[in-house]
Amino acid sequence: MGKHSHFRFRKGDFLAIALVAVLALAAFFLFLPSDQEAGSVELYQHGVLLRTVPLDQDQVFTVPGDYTNTVTIRSGAVAITCSDCPGQDCVGCGWISTPGRSIVCIPNSLELRLVGVASDVDFVVG
Repeated sequence: MGKHSHFRFRKGDFLAIALVAVLALAAFFLFLPSDQEAGSVELYQHGVLLRTVPLDQDQVFTVPGDYTNTVTIRSGAVAITCSDCPGQDCVGCGWISTPGRSIVCIPNSLELRLVGVASDVDFVVG
C-alpha cells in the first residue's frame, strides 16, 4: 500500500455492516427480559402437583412432609420463610416474582414454581 492510499467502502462492505447490525439487534431482542407477571405458584412435592396458589392474595401456609416449610406470599412474590430442614438453602433463596423461577427444598422434596399470566399479546413495541 502506498503512502497516499485511500480506503473506500464498497457495496459488499455496507452489506456486511448492515448484516452485523441486524444480527446484533436480533440477539438483543431475543435475550430481552420478559415483562410477564407471575400469576400463581405451583407447589410440587415428590414430583406431584399438590396445589396451585394465586399470587394476588397475601397469605402464609405450611407444607408438611419429612420437614415443615412455611410458604409466604406477599405483594405478588413468594418465599419459603421458615423451614426445619438441614441447611436452610430454601429459606436462603429469598423472594421470587418472575415466571419460570423456582425455589426448591431438597430435603422435603418440595418445589415452588412460578407460573405466568396467560396473555394473547406476543410483544409490545415502544
